[in-house]
Amino acid sequence: MQRQIIKFFVFISIIFILGIFFIGLNKSSIYDTRNEVGKYISKINLKNFKNNGIITEDDLKNSSYILINFWASWCSPCRKEHPFLLKLNQIKNIKLVGVNFKDKKDNADQFLNNLGNPYHILAIDDLGKQSVNFGVYGIPESILLDKDLKILKKFIGPISKKDYEEIKEILGNL
Repeated sequence: MQRQIIKFFVFISIIFILGIFFIGLNKSSIYDTRNEVGKYISKINLKNFKNNGIITEDDLKNSSYILINFWASWCSPCRKEHPFLLKLNQIKNIKLVGVNFKDKKDNADQFLNNLGNPYHILAIDDLGKQSVNFGVYGIPESILLDKDLKILKKFIGPISKKDYEEIKEILGNL
């Protein structure tokens, strides 16, 4: 009787392990955040780049649209998108929030001094932990929000001319 119980538990364990492997192998490994569009960001808690204060959702409420851009000085594609961010800065109904991702503060300062600072608000995520809360795992990535902090669009990779035009269209600035 005891042998049958042991055989049963071994059999169940094998089935369980095979089931876990089967589920893991059938899960998509493609990074996809399309399901985030339409959701609301309820809590923002980012460290201010300049004074180590905290940036919250209250700091973003006075704008019709917000573009949160995750970037770093060591990121080559971030340099490529930078001219489009500077152009977006000229549009008055959007606030640009830059989140410096896993970077040295001196390098980030030099990057912005050399290329220009397009950001109205500048935050730092030196460990990359806060960015994960936004569904960001690599950079550059940008999230376009409305005034209610609803995600309208996510841009994975550098903002291109096409993305810039799409953002302007969403904002009604064509």
